[in-house]
Amino acid sequence: MKEEISEKEPINYSKQGTANKRRGLLFETKVREDLESKGWIVTKWMNTVDFDRDKVAPARRKYNPFTKALSIGTGFPDLLCFKKNGERYDVIGVEVKSTGLLDQMEKGQCLWYLTKKVFPRILIARKKKEGARVNIEYEDFKEKYLDKGKLDVKDFNENKVTAKKKAVKKKISKKKEQ
Repeated sequence: MKEEISEKEPINYSKQGTANKRRGLLFETKVREDLESKGWIVTKWMNTVDFDRDKVAPARRKYNPFTKALSIGTGFPDLLCFKKNGERYDVIGVEVKSTGLLDQMEKGQCLWYLTKKVFPRILIARKKKEGARVNIEYEDFKEKYLDKGKLDVKDFNENKVTAKKKAVKKKISKKKEQ
């Protein structure tokens, strides 16, 4: 007996991308409000790692040709948080990810920040569903990747990240040519 193949509506990636971006911004706002309620002073981190020059550099603004606007706030990690602790300040970087997973480039940037002591701690804020409710779970980058052996600092080098970055640029330039 042959099964009937149901024709599904094609996926509208434009609408999906818009919805994902909106949900991501809402979750980032929720994380920001949660950290502020815990006494942290939170600001948007507007920098990223420039592996070629081995330093922190301002993040490039992304141009949207459809709205003819530059997007702000494309730094990594997303948030810089500090809190007064006696005579000193505690500082952390917070990357907001719905799934809590970092790609290879982001892992490399976290390692760079930690080894250069730009941030003493980097937290990954992710969604944790409990029934219909969405809560925020914070995971320490060191505990998640370094302490559990998922990422070895000795095996990881900046050349891998730079190679991946160049591959992405090459892929983008090929798409532009077509």
